[in-house]
Amino acid sequence: MYRYTHILFLFFAFSLNAQSGLDTIFPVRGLCIAAPKKSHVDSFVTFIRHELAPAQVNTLILRVDYEYEYESHPELRNNNPLSKADVKKLVAVCKMHNIKLIPQINLLGHQSWAGTLEKLLQVYPQFDETPHVKMPEKYVWPNADGLYCKSYCPLHDSVHMVVFSLVDEICDVFESDGFHAGMDEVFYIGDDKCPRCAGRDKAELFADEVNKINQHLRQQNRKLYIWGDRLIDGKTTGIGMWEASMNHTHRAIDMIDKSIIICDWHYEAPLHTAVYFAMKGFDVITCPWRTPSIAVQQTKDMITFRSGATKVMKNRYQGMMQTVWSGAESFMREYYAKKEGNTSANCFRAMIAEMHKTSTGSN
Repeated sequence: MYRYTHILFLFFAFSLNAQSGLDTIFPVRGLCIAAPKKSHVDSFVTFIRHELAPAQVNTLILRVDYEYEYESHPELRNNNPLSKADVKKLVAVCKMHNIKLIPQINLLGHQSWAGTLEKLLQVYPQFDETPHVKMPEKYVWPNADGLYCKSYCPLHDSVHMVVFSLVDEICDVFESDGFHAGMDEVFYIGDDKCPRCAGRDKAELFADEVNKINQHLRQQNRKLYIWGDRLIDGKTTGIGMWEASMNHTHRAIDMIDKSIIICDWHYEAPLHTAVYFAMKGFDVITCPWRTPSIAVQQTKDMITFRSGATKVMKNRYQGMMQTVWSGAESFMREYYAKKEGNTSANCFRAMIAEMHKTSTGSN
């Protein structure tokens, strides 16, 4: 009996030490993925319980957008949206396993995809930054209009009354002290034909919108998370127009509140822009996608950044977050299929394994 109890004690102590090591080196161990469809909520709850929790994931960002049964603006619901009861299942399992659950609604940019408008501009076309750019029957890139995704006009006098109602409602139902606003890949901003934005400094427009969202969230003691690409100078760094900005929004980095958490995504190479964000005073999370070798290097880099940082900067390097750009259902199928190659599931496994190796000193 003594031997059995002693073994249990040693196992419990080892688990606590491993958890402590992870918390020290990687305060954020995250996954960002689309919220599950209504029909797959229960299977995703099981996935959280059986896969994410044992992997010691402690942050889950769910891209909800218009896939919720909004009461404040029911006209903005997509077909067959998640109900409050569906969301509460996700909230309960995350609480049980100490996983911070954060909803996302794309604000400013990503108001369309390919040839389809998202719900906000379908219902409120007056919010469109570029109404003169018509949605094509067949979308191709590149195109003469420079259309990647539509944006709403940040200076429209009614847009925030609508989107902030959605933000408040989704944060309340998720019982979350954080919100992810997207803000990535904003190509349409300060358009020359916009009666409100024409001639305005694009960096100031972007910064003002970020700060406005942040100030609203802070009234409820909530943290704002955004993607970091629009804050990087794509030309000077050579990073280009996708993972950085080529339309001058990068100067906004010196205009936005330092309390904002930057999700720094790079998918083709382990670029060291996390250092840039940390030096500018921001907490930063590095985000891989589908290449395991890159995720492993980014995880090692995060350790290096923390170990070589000053006391002031060390805790700005917050950790790692896997991004998934397919649906939750597709990701779960991919995860359990265990096919070889560059996939989000393999990338996630590699990132988690590298974090655990480091925390247990087995590197």
